[in-house]
Amino acid sequence: MFKVLKKDGRARRGVMETVHGTIQTPVFMNVGTCAAIKGGISTMDLQELKCQVELSNTYHLHIRPGDKLIHDLGGIHKFFNWDKPVLTDSGGFQVFSLAQLRKIKEEGVYFASHIDGKRIFMGPEESMQIQSNLASTIAMAFDECIENPAPYDYTKQSCERTTRWLVRCKAEMARLNSLPTTINKNQLLFGINQGSTYEDLRIEHMKQIAELDLDGYAIGGLAVGEATEDMYRIIDVVEPHMPENKPRYLMGVGTPCNILEAVHRGVDFFDCVMPSRNARHGNLFTWHGKMNIMNEKYISDSRPIDEGCGCPACRNYSRAYIRHLLKAKEALGMRLCVLHNLYFYNELMEKIREAMDGDYFESFYQKYRNILGERNPD
Repeated sequence: MFKVLKKDGRARRGVMETVHGTIQTPVFMNVGTCAAIKGGISTMDLQELKCQVELSNTYHLHIRPGDKLIHDLGGIHKFFNWDKPVLTDSGGFQVFSLAQLRKIKEEGVYFASHIDGKRIFMGPEESMQIQSNLASTIAMAFDECIENPAPYDYTKQSCERTTRWLVRCKAEMARLNSLPTTINKNQLLFGINQGSTYEDLRIEHMKQIAELDLDGYAIGGLAVGEATEDMYRIIDVVEPHMPENKPRYLMGVGTPCNILEAVHRGVDFFDCVMPSRNARHGNLFTWHGKMNIMNEKYISDSRPIDEGCGCPACRNYSRAYIRHLLKAKEALGMRLCVLHNLYFYNELMEKIREAMDGDYFESFYQKYRNILGERNPD
């Protein structure tokens, strides 16, 4: 299913075969929370943007339009017209973000819908059932994501509960994949490592979940308040205990620099709302650094966002025009900016893979690790 083709230090170049197609890694998954990328981006656009994997949200699709409806319509691939892999998260992060509306117990979590206040229960079995109805390629295990920093004793108890939930997720996934009514009987399951910023808890939890021989492993609970240096430190201590022959996923991360640093540390999969969220406010990523296209210096700039970029926005429109659209609050402005940022992220991963294939990843890493986080001087 997953094979590491070559390594450069700890960085890994791999390939993953799934029932919905091949994934070349390292890979960035484009986040479509409600089965759509915010900013008016369709799955047809994703094809042109070099997207390999789309990520959707279990909690949000359960709330609206309903996972059973999506099942009856043939699963999420038919629902939004996408023939490549889809990863669905488990709802665990939503439990974290709905802290004021939740109650965590051993059986699962009771919480209120952010839409209408309706009381909802979700546990490991329910999360697996929802994701099975969605028929995604990869399902994420139901876990508890806690804030950073968090008390040591609570973090330890949370890790133990997440492990117990993971055992239940695996059993329920096996049951669901055996049913005749299941759309994707080859649905894969990734477990999630937790432990806040405590090295001993992270290592112990990773060792425990590795014994369950899952289809992949994620590092969760980062980029939720801790310093960037702490995030890198946790990756460094967890990575040696992650199975070598399974894909590694850093959840919810991050900036282009974060991704480059994490690839350098042995991570294969990434996702983040940052490229689309930033784009909608005119904050763009380029090969020369970050830029805010709303700045007055771009008012008459006839150049594309990033000269040499092959995205639809850069091929067809100027900085001046896109800035005008955003200032005029025309939806097209947001759409063009999101198209650019997503293309940039997917091309970043493509160039990382090319650098590994060509045995020059270390020089690529050293060149761009600072440039991508700086302000574009243009």
